[in-house]
Amino acid sequence: MPGQARSRTLEVLRVAGTHREVGEQIGAACAGAIRRRCDAVGDATVAAAQPYLEVTRRELPWLVDELDGVADAAGVDRGALFAAGIEELDEVPAPEPARGCSDLVACAPASADGGVWVAHTNDLSASAEQDLIAIEWRVPGDPVILTVGIGPWISVGFNSAGLSLTGNEVAPNDNRPGIPRLLHVRDIVRRRTLDDAVAAALHPARASSYNTVLAHADGGVVSVEGSATDAELIRPDARGTLAHTNHYVSERMLPYEGDVDYAARSDVRYRRALSWLAEGTITAATLLAAISDHRDAPDSICRHPGPGSQTKTVFWCIADVTRREIMFGRGNPCDSEHQHYAFD
Repeated sequence: MPGQARSRTLEVLRVAGTHREVGEQIGAACAGAIRRRCDAVGDATVAAAQPYLEVTRRELPWLVDELDGVADAAGVDRGALFAAGIEELDEVPAPEPARGCSDLVACAPASADGGVWVAHTNDLSASAEQDLIAIEWRVPGDPVILTVGIGPWISVGFNSAGLSLTGNEVAPNDNRPGIPRLLHVRDIVRRRTLDDAVAAALHPARASSYNTVLAHADGGVVSVEGSATDAELIRPDARGTLAHTNHYVSERMLPYEGDVDYAARSDVRYRRALSWLAEGTITAATLLAAISDHRDAPDSICRHPGPGSQTKTVFWCIADVTRREIMFGRGNPCDSEHQHYAFD
C-alpha cells in the first residue's frame, strides 16, 4: 500500500552436494526458523507422524536422508523436523485468513510473446515472512533448482530443465498416512519433463495433495488438482489461460472439498484472477498488476493484514518459463524490491 516501507530482499542460499550434504547446509543456514517450528511440535504429533515417515522412507529414502541432514545440522530432533512438515496432521483446515495462494498462467495465444508465463502469490501469517529464503540446489544427477520457502519446506520451485512448480493449498477430506504433501514437493520439482512431474505429483503413496500448477519451457501447462485418492488434470482454456486459488474448481474434485466456507472466499480471488487473464495479450506487466490487485479486500489477490487477520502476501513470483527466468520478491508485490534469477 502507498506509504509502506519497502520489504527487504530474500536471501539466496546456494547449496551443493549429496542429499545429505545439501540438507546439512540448509539446516545450518536456517537453524533459527527450523528450531521455532520444531519447538512447536509435541510428542503426540511426533508419534502420529511415524506412519508417514515409514511410507516416505520406503518410497523416497533420499528425501528422508536429506531431512535428517537438515535436522542434525539445525540441532533438532529428526522426528520433530519430519513431523513439522506434515500439514495432514492438522485436525481441521487452518482458518481463513491464515492461508492462501493465487496462480495465474498465460501461454499462447494469450501471452503477448507466445511464451509460457506463471504468476504466483503466497499468503501466510505475517510472522512467516521473516523466515523465508530462496535456495539454489545443486545435487549430482538433478537439474539445478531454485526454490522459495522456509528452510527445507518448499512453496514454489523452478529448475534448469524448464520446469515451473507453483500451486495452492486445498482442503481434501480424504487425507491418509503417506508422503506428506509439503515434503512431496521436493521430489516433484526435481523432474525434467512435465509428464514426469505430473506422475510424481500423482504418486500413489501420497498422503494428500495440493493443487499443483506445473508448466514447462516446452510449452506444456497442467494444474494437478488432487487429493489423496483422486485428481483432475486441468489444462489452459482455448485462450491459453489458467487460474487457481485455494479451492477445488473441477466437477470431479468437488466431493473432496473439506472447507466449503473458505472455498467461497477463495472463489473471490479465483474470479478476479480470471478477469485479469480475460483481457488477453498478457505480459509480465499485466501479471504484476494482477498480483498487486487489492480489489475485494480482505479477499484480494494482494493481501495485507487487517482487522482480525495477520495473513498477508509474504512473497510473490513471476516466471518466464520459456526463457527460464524468474522475478520474485519478499512481501507484497505492490511494494517490494524485485529480484531476478536466470538459469544458465
